[in-house]
Amino acid sequence: MLDQEKLDKLSSELSDKYQNSQPYNHIYIDDFFENDSLREIVKCFPSKNEIDFYKYDNPLEKKLATDQINKLPKQISNLLYELNTPKFLLFLEKITGINGLIPDPYFRGGGIHQIERGGKLDIHIDFNIHPKLKLKRRLNVIIFLNENWKEEWNGDFQVWSGHKVGDEHILDECKNKIFPIFNRLVIFSTSENSYHGHPEELNCPEDVTRKSIALYYYTSSEVTDNQHSTTFIKLPNNEDNLDDLRKKRNQGRLSTNIKTDLI
Repeated sequence: MLDQEKLDKLSSELSDKYQNSQPYNHIYIDDFFENDSLREIVKCFPSKNEIDFYKYDNPLEKKLATDQINKLPKQISNLLYELNTPKFLLFLEKITGINGLIPDPYFRGGGIHQIERGGKLDIHIDFNIHPKLKLKRRLNVIIFLNENWKEEWNGDFQVWSGHKVGDEHILDECKNKIFPIFNRLVIFSTSENSYHGHPEELNCPEDVTRKSIALYYYTSSEVTDNQHSTTFIKLPNNEDNLDDLRKKRNQGRLSTNIKTDLI
């Protein structure tokens, strides 16, 4: 599904835009894949009852996900494998300026995600060290698969600025909102200030879900950061009583319906 000529053209045209974007490096590219080929992915995308999804269901996050690639239809697993090939890695390196990217053969935390009505993902930074490979996480890639998605359904990917005071992360403001439409590819660098998520509950119909494919990439750079799990941050002016829950979640998953060491 990857066209070399198109990859070369995009990486040349967009590298400056990506590497100079704020508050952290990010970009989205529309119509990245051939539409009909991607629609085949959508057609075979598993419903919530077809496979045993990981179920995240707490006040900070409500979503379905799986990184068990062997359980996915071949159309989806083949795309995931193709996005771990040298052709795509070189494209990512050229556009981001990050050399020596390493794909994750385990697809840890990636694979496919879908969010039902009422679901959300609070603003957070991602786990920073691969728990098995001990590599430093550097890059996220998300492919949105939602045709005819309506703005009033929420679900936009939000890019936030923020800062730290001591060990506490503090969000400043939302700098960008990326609508999760079909065949939109999002790339962003992961760091201790790559604050992102979709914190507003989905308002889509009951029979519609927000579907995406996610892949994460690493480098063998010296790991100097303390290892942490996904770290959720309170929105500005939010007076909820979830601080203890955030601290617990930041140490690892709250619960699991599947026995795994997924972060």
